[in-house]
Amino acid sequence: MTTANATEEQTVILGLGAKKRLAFMFETVQQYKQVWILNDDDGCVMLANEDDDCVPVWPTRDFAQAWATGDWEGCTPKAIPTKDWFSRWTPGLEEDDLLIAVFPTEEDDGTVLFPDEFESQLKIPKKRKY
Repeated sequence: MTTANATEEQTVILGLGAKKRLAFMFETVQQYKQVWILNDDDGCVMLANEDDDCVPVWPTRDFAQAWATGDWEGCTPKAIPTKDWFSRWTPGLEEDDLLIAVFPTEEDDGTVLFPDEFESQLKIPKKRKY
């Protein structure tokens, strides 16, 4: 998402450091009970982060959609209800040895977490810290 097509609030959120975006992510997901990913014809979009493959996730449709540029232009945002995330995605990502890139931006890859870490954090009530 570039600041040219972002709202003032989105621009502020995108300007936060990775830790504050992480807090925003958890609070938003807890509020709306869904995690946003990008899909293409082959399934979920993946990021290569150093030696690991990651599934990027975002707190809202708008942030996910804004990532769908360049090579990912044909991708579409997809909401995963948290109950499905806990029952299917966490075990599946662990089985496939994949990590999660939480709320990446153009400037950084976000916070990279193991699937069980991500799930554990989603289950802890968060207070706004950003």
